[in-house]
Amino acid sequence: MPISTLRAGMVNRLWLLAWAVAASLAPAATYVLPTNHDTVVGDVHVVQVHGDSTLLDVMRHYDVGYDEIVSANPSVSVWTPDTAAQVVVPSKYALPPKPWAGIVINIPQRRLFYFPAAKHHEQPVVMTYPISIAREGWATPLGETRVIAKYRDPAWFVPDSIRAEHLREEGVELPEYFPPGPDNPMGMLALQTGFPGIYIHATNHPWGVGMRTSHGCIHLYPEDEAALFPIVAKGVHVRVIDEPVVIGREHGQWTLSTYAPVAEYANSLAPYSRALVAMLPVIESMRDRPYMDIDWDRIALLVSHPQPFPIAVTVGQPAGQQIVEKLPVETYAFPSYGTDANNAALPAGSQ
Repeated sequence: MPISTLRAGMVNRLWLLAWAVAASLAPAATYVLPTNHDTVVGDVHVVQVHGDSTLLDVMRHYDVGYDEIVSANPSVSVWTPDTAAQVVVPSKYALPPKPWAGIVINIPQRRLFYFPAAKHHEQPVVMTYPISIAREGWATPLGETRVIAKYRDPAWFVPDSIRAEHLREEGVELPEYFPPGPDNPMGMLALQTGFPGIYIHATNHPWGVGMRTSHGCIHLYPEDEAALFPIVAKGVHVRVIDEPVVIGREHGQWTLSTYAPVAEYANSLAPYSRALVAMLPVIESMRDRPYMDIDWDRIALLVSHPQPFPIAVTVGQPAGQQIVEKLPVETYAFPSYGTDANNAALPAGSQ
């Protein structure tokens, strides 16, 4: 065997080992699926930031996205949070409507959920990651498809439409071709879906995860793509949905999570009407006194002020602020990721 072939094989094995180690250090995002008819996983945290960390550092460490962390902390500065500020980390999620199989992407929630097929005697689990979605004027197709290919170190041939848009809006012409590497907008790992031109891939701008930054592709933190890429096989089912109101159930209580509707997905119903439609199964299940048991004022408030983590909507249950006030305050003293981590490479230690 030629020396060059041996060297290439060795480099490839070392590369794979590095990604495997980094994936094992990725933030915990795997939860055992509830078996008691509940549909909520995770926990909310409250942290006090020390040092020079920003909300961007906090969100990446806890594996939440920009939209989630800002919605949960509207009065906290993104770049210079006060050291006395208590930052709410909304790492609690209402699962998407069933079926729970393969990859489910809820665009308004800006979350990807992966439901791997459970092996014999194993408990079913869900893995969830924050995502960036399509920018204004663009949209990811809704519906069902599959993963049709997987690429390591992809190159990117920039479509003419994107180059023209960038020149028009930024006054700078993009190159026709981005080679593989940490500065490639495709990231270093990519899953191709059956939707033309739509990939689930890492990003070279992780601080933008949770924003509207793509032209239809789904962007993940590099460490999240490194965790997802090895375990998703070609052929895995992908379902993309538009659900700005997600009904959940936790400890026997009905909950609601709300997200800003995405204008590119036209809907004839107003946000509150969409919430009422989403609540119909709940109303039907509460046959005796449904209207008296549901806190309709709270539902109206949650619709008008998006709430990223689930809140009970039955009368007498604590509101979001009351829940947060009872949580212990944890110290956040992790090192800042630094501006040099805003690329497609894995951060040092994958924090």
